[in-house]
Amino acid sequence: MAATRIGIAGIGVTCPLGDSLQDAWQRLLAGQGAVGRMSFDGLPDIAAAQVTSDVSTVLSRLQQVGTERVSQMALGAVRKALAEAGIDAWSDPERVGLYLGTGMGGAATLDAGFAALYGGGRIPPLTVPAGMVNGAAAVVAIHADIRGPVLTYAVACASSSVAIAEAAHALRRGEIDIAICGGVEAPLARGTVAAWQALRTLAPPDADDPTRSCRPFSADRSGLVLGEGAAFFVLRREDDLATPPRAWLAGSAVRCDALHLTNPQKRGQVATLRAALAASGLAPADVGYCNAHGTATAAGDPVECEALREVWGEHAPALRVSSTKAAHGHLLGAGGALEAALTVMALQSRVVPATLGVTSIDARCAGLAHVLGEGQRAPGLAHAISNSFAFGGTNVALVFSRA
Repeated sequence: MAATRIGIAGIGVTCPLGDSLQDAWQRLLAGQGAVGRMSFDGLPDIAAAQVTSDVSTVLSRLQQVGTERVSQMALGAVRKALAEAGIDAWSDPERVGLYLGTGMGGAATLDAGFAALYGGGRIPPLTVPAGMVNGAAAVVAIHADIRGPVLTYAVACASSSVAIAEAAHALRRGEIDIAICGGVEAPLARGTVAAWQALRTLAPPDADDPTRSCRPFSADRSGLVLGEGAAFFVLRREDDLATPPRAWLAGSAVRCDALHLTNPQKRGQVATLRAALAASGLAPADVGYCNAHGTATAAGDPVECEALREVWGEHAPALRVSSTKAAHGHLLGAGGALEAALTVMALQSRVVPATLGVTSIDARCAGLAHVLGEGQRAPGLAHAISNSFAFGGTNVALVFSRA
């Protein structure tokens, strides 16, 4: 019996590249990066990608009280995804599920609470519900009247990709009829940034052009760049789709390195890629584009390229590879969902985006068809894969097919 096909009925984003997926895609293809210089009192400046729109407008002024920035961004993106899917009400709210990924939850609220505590101020009374890791999911469920499973996945940089994979499984099992899935992250708070600086993984702002601070796979890369934002999908079973989908979620896989908290390992990534291809019923040669995890770190980039070369084998030189993080930064728990959305756009438009700002590839990352300079037309592109590889060793691969 053929597996139930899962279609993407709608996508909504609020991200550094724009407030709609189309805007973000056009800026990406135009080579317009969203990374800039950001300052925090008492800390070295960082390169970061911020959402510039007023995300609080999704709620009334009264509703904004005690509602975190991360929750506001999530609600805005969900509403856009539902609007695109043509859904304005549920026939049965208990048959709707929300699957949300976030690595850090209400970072700004927790940061403000600690600042008040150690600064002798008053901790806001809503710090716990606003800052809890499932706060964003709860806010979305309340305002969208979602009464089925409302779940939060905190799996570091793989959070939203896990959420998307789990949502599709729930649809196939018949547990729900509509799945809203994706992720949100708002990590640009002083305490969070200081913690990342202590880890010594952040790229400094590029002195000549801050938009080129994140350079995945480049020989001169200097570290990852933090970003914020939200991206959500509306998934439905093929028989329940009212209109043709943007694309199909052909398959997914989740595996763990089980070796180290921060250093990626090839064995888990290889296992994940092979399992995702098997779940999709595809061979490596069928997949023409990989939106790589590509964080621009010395530890991560070579391992990912090595894993891709091993799985794709003789077909590796033909696999187009890029990392959209160069343009929008690393959204941590929301990164997988935004990158998946841009992967869907590549399939729909038959254009593969370039890794922004990179002109030469590290020799350890060679052997793949890295897309540099500008987007590359791919008229035969039928299947693409999006990778998310997290601290803690959890690896996720999502495979999409053109509708």
